Amino acid sequence: MKQHSFDKFINKEKNSRKKEAFRQEKKKWKEEKKKKYEEKNARSETRNPKFKIEGTQNSKLKTQNPEAKTQSFDEMPLNKFIAYAGVCGRREAAELVKEGKIKVNNNIIYEPGFKVTAGDKIIFNNKQLHLQKNLVYILLNKPKDYITTAKDEHGRKTVFDLIAHAGSERVFPVGRLDRNTTGVLLLTNDGELTQKLTHPSFEVKKIYEVRLDKQVQKKDMEAILNGIQLEDGFIAADAISYADAKDKSIVGIEIHSGRNRIVRRIFEHLGYDVKNLDRVLFANLTKKNVERGKWRFLTEKEMRLLKYMNQSFIKKKLKPD
Repeated sequence: MKQHSFDKFINKEKNSRKKEAFRQEKKKWKEEKKKKYEEKNARSETRNPKFKIEGTQNSKLKTQNPEAKTQSFDEMPLNKFIAYAGVCGRREAAELVKEGKIKVNNNIIYEPGFKVTAGDKIIFNNKQLHLQKNLVYILLNKPKDYITTAKDEHGRKTVFDLIAHAGSERVFPVGRLDRNTTGVLLLTNDGELTQKLTHPSFEVKKIYEVRLDKQVQKKDMEAILNGIQLEDGFIAADAISYADAKDKSIVGIEIHSGRNRIVRRIFEHLGYDVKNLDRVLFANLTKKNVERGKWRFLTEKEMRLLKYMNQSFIKKKLKPD
């Protein structure tokens, strides 16, 4: 039987009915989601979190700070709070907690994941910590002879001397460059971003220009690409090439490892002496238009790109097979 052109419309629902059914389904889904969220919060409020007090284990008491003022943030892990307060990165914060250097409502807490709320009083070095209100992102073109710690017992110059006029917010370096390494260094009080950019799973790209005491042999460049065994494990570069066609003692190397002094140790392992090491790229940041020893704030576009860097890669990597 020949099908007429209008047959496909027979017994079909009108668009208005379809839209109304969709709206009702969406409304029902939202109500169910809200109900589950409220039930989850109710369970969270009634549970007793476990933590250690003054060396005892598995105590089930959480005292409240009677002088606390209501603030507008939800509960979060203690080490995350410390990072957001601008003290250090999350991993360093976890170590501070494990070492018993943090008090919550006058109790020493030893578990980095212990949940704190707006009503808690968090103390470090006899000072109460508060969340940073203004997030700051600074790109510094680090010169030689500056270290990346806030204070130095030997009185050496630090990168914080260079950014002394950048504002009152306390910032800390994202990763470190050793004293004789120059180039791109990011400083911020954004603990979440710091955690992301320093965590190995995100494989943040770094490119260095390396000046050596002699010409780099091709066989050694191939060895660096294929990977070599150092005292702390196997390491391979993502890319390597001569930076100057006329001078084969200068190479560019791309690597995503954050291990200590990794580039220097790679070349020293192969018998080279590193004369100069300059980081020309970190994540998506370069030192373009920033003179050595100078700094600038990141643009909104740069901050946005950093925060969403490698998201699709990580989702793919974590997706179960």
